[in-house]
Amino acid sequence: MKGKNNGVKYLIPYLKKYKLKIIASILLIIVAAYLAALSPTFEGMITTQLFSDVRAERPVEFAKITQIILTLIFIYIVGNLSSYFYQIFLTDAIQNAMEDLRRDVQKKIARLPISYFDKNSLGDTLSRVSNDVDTISNALQQSFAQILNAILGLSFAVYMMLKIHSGMAMISLAIIVSSVIISKIITKRSQPIFEKQQAALGKLNAVVQEKFTGFNEIKLFGKQKDSIEEFTDANEELCKEGFRAQFISGLMMPLVSFITYIGIGTVAILGSFYVISGAIAVGQLQAFIRYIWQVNQPMSQVTQLAGAIQSSIAAVHRVFEFLNEEEELEKAEAEKTNENGCGEVYFENVAFSYTKDKPLLNNVSFKVKSGQMVAIVGPTGVGKTTLINILMRFYDVTAGSIKINGVDIKNMKRESLREKFGMVLQDTWLFNGSIKENIGYGKEGATEEEIVRAAKVANVHHFITTLPEGYDMILNEEANNISQGEKQLMTIARTVLCDPPILILDEATSSVDTRLEQKLQAAMRNIMKDRTSFVIAHRLSTIKNADLILVMSNGGIVEQGTHEELLKQKGYYEQLYHAQFADFDKVVG
Repeated sequence: MKGKNNGVKYLIPYLKKYKLKIIASILLIIVAAYLAALSPTFEGMITTQLFSDVRAERPVEFAKITQIILTLIFIYIVGNLSSYFYQIFLTDAIQNAMEDLRRDVQKKIARLPISYFDKNSLGDTLSRVSNDVDTISNALQQSFAQILNAILGLSFAVYMMLKIHSGMAMISLAIIVSSVIISKIITKRSQPIFEKQQAALGKLNAVVQEKFTGFNEIKLFGKQKDSIEEFTDANEELCKEGFRAQFISGLMMPLVSFITYIGIGTVAILGSFYVISGAIAVGQLQAFIRYIWQVNQPMSQVTQLAGAIQSSIAAVHRVFEFLNEEEELEKAEAEKTNENGCGEVYFENVAFSYTKDKPLLNNVSFKVKSGQMVAIVGPTGVGKTTLINILMRFYDVTAGSIKINGVDIKNMKRESLREKFGMVLQDTWLFNGSIKENIGYGKEGATEEEIVRAAKVANVHHFITTLPEGYDMILNEEANNISQGEKQLMTIARTVLCDPPILILDEATSSVDTRLEQKLQAAMRNIMKDRTSFVIAHRLSTIKNADLILVMSNGGIVEQGTHEELLKQKGYYEQLYHAQFADFDKVVG
């Protein structure tokens, strides 16, 4: 985002959609501010009338005073009604604008590339899309009307003071100018600190999110002390930056009030002489002092809101920095895939790197026929998962091409490309909802019969029927009211339901026991029929059943073939086999 000061202008389009309500609010604020500026003059007229009647030793003109009082009551009623209705209109406009902003943030998340989440902590991202948006919403709700009221109140009050006495008005203008200068100096010093405060809040949220996600592991390895220390460091940083920001911005109000009191004292003394000399009436002096308070009140309100305003400015920068992140780009026109081939995949001289100076894949070439089961093996970190990531265009290749049914995936829309894949990952994801809803997530509008059929294929139907509420059982937020293996089976059932032409299983059976895996593999062979499937796994049963095994090492495919063919080559695969699977053969043999 170019320049931090440009952030605020991005809010204008969101508010512009509700301009009629905002304009109505502004008009009502003008009415309320003008009537508030009139009231001291009429109040002063009562004092002047009483003072004149008493001084002239004549009966008090109650009829005239009653007329002034009735006018004041009318001013108070209309002013308060104006304030009431502008709050309704303004609140409705701001909350709808913030709803639109949150919707755009949510849509942005769906359009961001995987690389963004690899580079940025989840906690900081969550802080931007929740805490920062709430900060903007609260600041707009609290400060927009008050700032506008302050500007109008100052303008009307100064105008009324000039009408009473220009000399005393100059003293009041000096109060305003001094207050503005002080506010500007303090804001300039405190704004960078508020930026640091919001960043520290994001860091703290990242730490909290990480620690709660890994709570079991922290307990298991006895790292509670380290976890507390890391939280304490982030908490202390937020405390330090928050104290500095609030302390500096908090200086504004006492300094402005101090200048105001000096101004009131000066005007009271000077005004008394003017009253004695007959230059102004006593009621006008009373009104003038009230106008000084009307000047001080909005200035005080603005100074009180200074912290919230500066926090919101920092939040605006962070939110729109997020909204301006580079998205996954699509070509204007995308080619249609050839549906005659179900899932033919061709890697041709593919190269890829996350960073330019560290290539990960080099010159990767292989061809997978439609319906083949492909196993990808190799040590950790050689790029097995990366191979799947570039196949699904979570990342684009650096060089070479990947084709599905003869069409380069770069010429396909990501959405239509990913519709061809079903994935079962090592890390399961189930949401807070019923088992039926979680499995049905794989296909929009899935019937109960289809869900049950998919569960049977994944060998999880019997388990579900043993539960008290069956398919209607609610999984909690972390889905830890069922075992890890059962969660994995449900994600497999979800994949079965979406009926994709290409399957991807990334360590899909790592959390399932051997007996259940044998049933699962039989079921998976059925659903893999006439489908291309990529399996990242180290279990012997998966490797042996594959039509094609890709052996990866040092950023490339060093061997490929069937299990028997690779063993006959007595190469790198044979070394992996003896190192990782020979002992397992003895157990199951």
